[in-house]
Amino acid sequence: MGRRSHSPIGIFDSGLGGLTVVREISHLLPYEKLIYVGDTARVPYGTKSPETIRRYASQIAFFLLKKKVKAIVVACNSASAVALTTLRQFPIPVLGVIEPGVRAAKENTKKNKVGVIGTHATVSSHAYKIALNKNHPRIQVWEQACPLFVPLVEEGRLQGKIPDLVALDYLRFFRKVDIDSLVLGCTHYPLLKKTIQKAVGPKIKLIDSAHETARALNNLLRMKNLLNPSRARVSPTFFTTDRPKNFSQLSLRFLGRSVYPARFLSLDNL
Repeated sequence: MGRRSHSPIGIFDSGLGGLTVVREISHLLPYEKLIYVGDTARVPYGTKSPETIRRYASQIAFFLLKKKVKAIVVACNSASAVALTTLRQFPIPVLGVIEPGVRAAKENTKKNKVGVIGTHATVSSHAYKIALNKNHPRIQVWEQACPLFVPLVEEGRLQGKIPDLVALDYLRFFRKVDIDSLVLGCTHYPLLKKTIQKAVGPKIKLIDSAHETARALNNLLRMKNLLNPSRARVSPTFFTTDRPKNFSQLSLRFLGRSVYPARFLSLDNL
């Protein structure tokens, strides 16, 4: 096992959405040390150019490497879509959120009809479609950007008339094309599961990429003999690039508990 198995896991996102990944990892791997970076000063990544997203992701990955992490989880679909190849040049395992979600969708679909929802950056990259069709060209994929979902989540509007109307407007066509699986291609979206399920109907299975990513990380660490042998639970360490107090307050929606205190990470140090 050696010293590396005791090292922390680095996780980052453009903001708060990646906390859904932290929640799932904490449930599945309760003895792992986690370091989370929420780049709230530059959120959202979904509207940025691929070049800019790659630069931001590389800066945070370098920061996490300085923290001696044993693996990095890119808990951001936009960064996973365009920056993963760049980040995999680092000397430690790097896991995105797209591949685990795709794997689950392939296993679930019986009709070979899959929907994907995400930010403009994720949808425009066609990363899910490309991955779904790899070795499975018969799978039909419909993609839909849902840019209003992130602000709804961060405003705490998870259920009710407004989110219902927004979800129905974005998602009603998925019923018409008769998909049986819908990938939640943004780490904010699991918090809208009930509203999304209501919009698409009970017959469509929602694929939660946060949950699938935690499972994939468990398998990766086990395969590389990097699971922490300690049985001592350690609270995650949280960094944010803007307004730590606000980050701590909003974290309650994603983790079910407040993150206090979150540490401030200046962009000048990236």
